[in-house]
Amino acid sequence: MDAFYFYNPVKIHFGEGAIRALKDEMKPYKKVLLTYGKGSIKKNGIYDKVMEALEGKEVYELSEIMPNPRVEKVYEGIKLVKDHDIDFILAVGGGSTIDCSKAIAAGAKTDEDFWKKYFINKDEVLDATPLGSVLTMAGTGSEMDNGGVITNWEEQLKLSFGGDPCYPKFSILDPTYTYSLPKHHLISGTVDMFSHVMEEYFSMPDEENTTDEISEALMRTIIENIYIALDDPRNYRARANLMWASTLAINGLTSLSKRSDWLSHRLEHTVSAFYDVSHGMGLAVMHPNYLKYVYKGHEKKFRRWAENVWKMDTSKMTDDEAAIKSIERLQEFFKSIGAPTTLKELGVQRDKIEDMAKKTGVYKTSYSDLKLQDVIKIYEQAYE
Repeated sequence: MDAFYFYNPVKIHFGEGAIRALKDEMKPYKKVLLTYGKGSIKKNGIYDKVMEALEGKEVYELSEIMPNPRVEKVYEGIKLVKDHDIDFILAVGGGSTIDCSKAIAAGAKTDEDFWKKYFINKDEVLDATPLGSVLTMAGTGSEMDNGGVITNWEEQLKLSFGGDPCYPKFSILDPTYTYSLPKHHLISGTVDMFSHVMEEYFSMPDEENTTDEISEALMRTIIENIYIALDDPRNYRARANLMWASTLAINGLTSLSKRSDWLSHRLEHTVSAFYDVSHGMGLAVMHPNYLKYVYKGHEKKFRRWAENVWKMDTSKMTDDEAAIKSIERLQEFFKSIGAPTTLKELGVQRDKIEDMAKKTGVYKTSYSDLKLQDVIKIYEQAYE
């Protein structure tokens, strides 16, 4: 195994009724910015439980945070934090809300433009307003990592940033809070968490290691439990397993000793920066097509994946056949749970592919070294 450094300071309160911990966690803070999406938390009762825990504090609200959160919402939040001297940000929602809150937290501690500083110049985040989360959707894993993704629609860019000050102080994970999620969000979140695991699993080193064993277990867990959750949305065991698998998929655990990849995410970010599609749905299209393009030289790893995760009998297959069959099985899985498998299904116009490719800033990974023409070919391959 490669050498590694691991650090994750996030406190997790997990299980039904975990919201009871919120009042104690919030004791040190006086002025709170409550961030959330389009108001579903007011319909399902979560908002009332949060406000009960915040009783006696000065609470300001930033609502209407959209999927693929945009720079305008971050600017709005930064202004609220600075104008009211807010000392804590509480994100109630899924990854979009938490990512937006992290960008606000970092942006509120600088007089520079947050987008230029952290997303374009990639300056190190040295300080951030403390934040925590109450999770309502499993998928992004943002509740236990130190990064986030923001979209600049005008520039057609969807970029990531991060730094240790952006780790939540705590996150509250109650699987029952995901019961009322629309089916679309359940599917999208499932693809996202599965993709997170694959970004680490399909990277060097390829030889057997403990981290890959953990990744395989997570993938098997996701496969088993998504079908249960789709059939019975209020099945606590399935929802709990998906929620925790999502968190573990990107809290640093699956990257230990690995060189990581993340180009599938980079390819998808461009798609959603152009078309505002759901991140997970975009990944369902892009990740298998990326793997089809880069698997050569790593066939034995894909054979292992076929056998250990997909439970395929590869005894009569060559390594190349096993690799192709395993990627086809991934596409079948995504399709079987209701995710798209082509860019055409997402409404992408073929004549936009070259423009998209030019906006996709690729980099060398342990599995690939793509050039512009490679990116164009991958998007073309994914079109239909």
